[in-house]
Amino acid sequence: MKTLLLVDGSSYLYRAFHALPDLRNRENEPTGAIYGVLNMLKRLRKDYNADYLACVFDAKGKTFRDDLYPEYKAQRPPMPDDLARQIAPLHEAVRAMGWPLIMEDGVEADDVIGTLARMAEQAGIRTVISTGDKDIAQLVNPQVSLVNTMSNEILDEAGVLAKFGVPAARIVDYLTLIGDSVDNVPGVNKVGPKTAVKWLAQYGSLDELVAHAVDVGGAVGENLRQALEWLPQARRLLTIKCDVALKETLPDLAPQPPDSAKLAELFEHFEFKTWLREMRETTQKADAPAYTPTPAAQSGLFAEAPKEYETLLTEAQLDTWLATIEQAELVSIDTETTGLDPLTSKLVGISLAITAQKAAYLPLHHRYAGAPEQLGEATTLARLKPWLENPARCKLGQNLKYDKHIFANHDIHLAGIEHDTLLQSYVLESHKPHDMDNLAQRHLGVTTVTYADVAGKGAKQIGFDQVDVDIATHYAAEDADITLQLHQALHPQIARDPRLAYIYRNIEMPLLDVLFDIERHGVLIDSALLGKQSQELGEKMLECERKAFELAEQPFNLNSPKQIQEILFDKLGLPVKKKTPSGVPSTDEEVLQELALDFPLPKLLLEYRGLSKLKSTYTDKL
Repeated sequence: MKTLLLVDGSSYLYRAFHALPDLRNRENEPTGAIYGVLNMLKRLRKDYNADYLACVFDAKGKTFRDDLYPEYKAQRPPMPDDLARQIAPLHEAVRAMGWPLIMEDGVEADDVIGTLARMAEQAGIRTVISTGDKDIAQLVNPQVSLVNTMSNEILDEAGVLAKFGVPAARIVDYLTLIGDSVDNVPGVNKVGPKTAVKWLAQYGSLDELVAHAVDVGGAVGENLRQALEWLPQARRLLTIKCDVALKETLPDLAPQPPDSAKLAELFEHFEFKTWLREMRETTQKADAPAYTPTPAAQSGLFAEAPKEYETLLTEAQLDTWLATIEQAELVSIDTETTGLDPLTSKLVGISLAITAQKAAYLPLHHRYAGAPEQLGEATTLARLKPWLENPARCKLGQNLKYDKHIFANHDIHLAGIEHDTLLQSYVLESHKPHDMDNLAQRHLGVTTVTYADVAGKGAKQIGFDQVDVDIATHYAAEDADITLQLHQALHPQIARDPRLAYIYRNIEMPLLDVLFDIERHGVLIDSALLGKQSQELGEKMLECERKAFELAEQPFNLNSPKQIQEILFDKLGLPVKKKTPSGVPSTDEEVLQELALDFPLPKLLLEYRGLSKLKSTYTDKL
């Protein structure tokens, strides 16, 4: 059977925007939603060998549902500017990837998806719909299934029944009873998933329930009777329209070859460097002639030309480098230490670089059997101290605040800190990792030697003072060399943007010394102010509790995973995202964040947890 793959682009657009960090390119343009949706599309093409496909988005303007009910979606806030700015470039990228893109005026993406699914069904083609929208479960049948790439959930007919407690054919009835708070469609007051499932199991359908409404007892029965006039309208609003007059036919949805040139241009602009590199590597492999390894390469003897990394073991070598760094405009410096604690660790060695591909390592404290004789620590540091403490001699490093602590542990006040590549990375791309290995891979295309490569891992890991000096030289000198190359790649990007340059020069760099002093000497605490803030947080937590009790229709312990699990999944019937090792539904942070996209109580629980953590921090300080 052939396959039609449909993507609810609007659903994933919003989810990607709220789920991913605030990704931005060097022009400070938001790119997180673009990255999230494109990543999902790439994954779907790998997972499904589709004969036809389409990515469907909501069109601008009102739909027929707004005419039926002016309050439809009326409570939704305006689209955030940062999200709106990503829509047009996302559409451009989707088309460049070879996906047919559909937007139809007057209806929603769901209605287009429903129509296409019915067209495929009539043609004997199975349909896979990628969405995070629960409403689309009403389309599931023997030839239509749903997949949620964010939760790895796949729903066929059995899956819909297991998740919602009603068959797919009764999803509209189910939604009509409970309402849809996201779209501002009221249901029956005080009726949640559990009651809706019970009624539909007892009466078979919404029509039969309405016919027997007089038999339903209690306050909830009275609420049902009060809603009888509204329920047909709610059902019309919640029913996906499957007969939209589309200009597209199934043959129009055949996958198209990607526009590689356009994708390269977009990925370059968005700074999706990994994808750009993958594209270039694929192109190079396709264009490259067949390669026959040389005998040297086959034997593992082939390697890149060695860099000029020098080990400083003699006074003459040290003299040469001291004279060189005294004249240099900028010197990259890095320390190797006995540990990671900046306040207690001691020097093992120092690396220096002033030009790319050329660096030196000064070992001071390597202690292992057969270690070469090294220059005396006390006399060597005494010779270096005037340069290290000279504010006129400009230094560059990767996280120099740490190195400043290490030198302070040896009674040396490191001055002349001019640049820091960790801070440059933070200013340019705060959402990405800032460690040197990641930076080198992203910006230089270089895979660096890692600490684990030279010192081992886990229980077998040795201290750096036990690493062979020759091996240590390659690792440590590379750190100084790569830091210099990173500065040459990153700083020009900051310098050409006055806003970024201001943040880097006037905020981040001065803050380095401020944080160093705080870490070195501590800070004074205003216990009275902390006490006041702790009280305010307590009041906010009580308000969260009140709202949570109201949503749950009963009090419960917001700190109890067991009680939260019972409320969310047993009473309210929220979908189970994952389970704990003991087999019960999980209520961890990741689960609550995903549920919070569709339901108010998980969102409130996340807010409560955040307030609780902050309050406990204040309490600890007091």
